[in-house]
Amino acid sequence: MSLAKAREHLAKYGLEGKIMELSTSSASVVEAANAIGCKEREIVKTLSFMLGENPILIAVAGDYKINNAKFKEAFGTKAKMIPFEEVESRIGHAVGGVCPFGVNANVKVYLDVCLQNLTTLYPACGSANSAVCLTLEELEKASCFEKYIDVCIES
Repeated sequence: MSLAKAREHLAKYGLEGKIMELSTSSASVVEAANAIGCKEREIVKTLSFMLGENPILIAVAGDYKINNAKFKEAFGTKAKMIPFEEVESRIGHAVGGVCPFGVNANVKVYLDVCLQNLTTLYPACGSANSAVCLTLEELEKASCFEKYIDVCIES
């Protein structure tokens, strides 16, 4: 179901042909990089948080992690990840396939500045064995992101 939602969303931008359905799991950065044959940095992790009552997504490079002080500076509150069992209902995709495509209408998407130096990116595509190969410009358009933020540090 989530892969279908992501595919439908990406079709609006002519990007559905770039979706890869993989024969192995791509649920983690390491698994995705191995399945695709790319660098972990090129995998786009889409992390889900709550800002008050509102769910948000932050897309970051695979070898970066959220820095709590930077998050608080950007959003004025502590980082609060959405609990595993609530991610699918709040975002529209289950953990392992969370991506910024085909999400619930109330979900805002942000891109971290760590993505700006990458030319090829591989975000998930709604399932734990899918990805889509995009340029940064394609990710920007298809994610309908709010703005760039600086909330990460290299792992």
